[in-house]
Amino acid sequence: MRLSLSQGEIEYRRYQAEGTENAATIVLLHEGLGSVAMWKDFPNALSSHSGFNVLAYSRFGYGSSSPVPLPRPMNYMQIEGQEVLPEILEALVEGDYFLLGHSDGASIAAVYSGVHKVAAHRGTIVMAPHFFTEDMGLKSIAAVKRAYEETGLRERLARYHDDVDNAFYGWNGAWLDPEFKQWNIEKFLPEIDVPLLAIQGEGDEYGTSAQIETMTKNCKAPLSVSMLADCGHSPHRDQLAQTLRTISTFVTDAS
Repeated sequence: MRLSLSQGEIEYRRYQAEGTENAATIVLLHEGLGSVAMWKDFPNALSSHSGFNVLAYSRFGYGSSSPVPLPRPMNYMQIEGQEVLPEILEALVEGDYFLLGHSDGASIAAVYSGVHKVAAHRGTIVMAPHFFTEDMGLKSIAAVKRAYEETGLRERLARYHDDVDNAFYGWNGAWLDPEFKQWNIEKFLPEIDVPLLAIQGEGDEYGTSAQIETMTKNCKAPLSVSMLADCGHSPHRDQLAQTLRTISTFVTDAS
């Protein structure tokens, strides 16, 4: 399905397991190269396991949503959390909701949560979040650029994006811009007033436990942390069962 906004159109999809019709909604915010389709079976599994509705959408520049002008501004995640996400929630979500963001999506969820105070917003889940840049993460992102341009990664990603170059370079170009080394959204953390759940793999190739430690230090809202062994940057793929259990417990307790 599609939603028209002032900047263009976004694609979205709802997932509703049997018996969840009147439940709250978990809104999924995808990673820097993600889209509705790249969540694969996770939204259905999450709805079935948690008993909540699930909504996924592709941000501008991803999936079959409208493309964006390049290069993206260095504060594109702040813009998304402060300006774009509120429009989407107002248009597509009725009743209580949780935000569940992965990677870039986690950063966007944190920004939104620190700025917008909405009674229907019951909690925020961040998987593999970024609040500042780390050298090891930037090296991994540089390696992805080489893979995109020199191997078959572009062709694989093209299955999930109508304009794969817009999706890839919108993300990769911003992160590898020298100015982006100064990017930091830690200031939003103390302003969050909803319960928080942080999930990170111990083997995350894009961020260290320092990302979680800054949440522990700066967040005033109740915070639960799950560090997963044998897990990289994508807990919902590397440790699906544990991730589903942890999220389901959190949203149930916070409802």
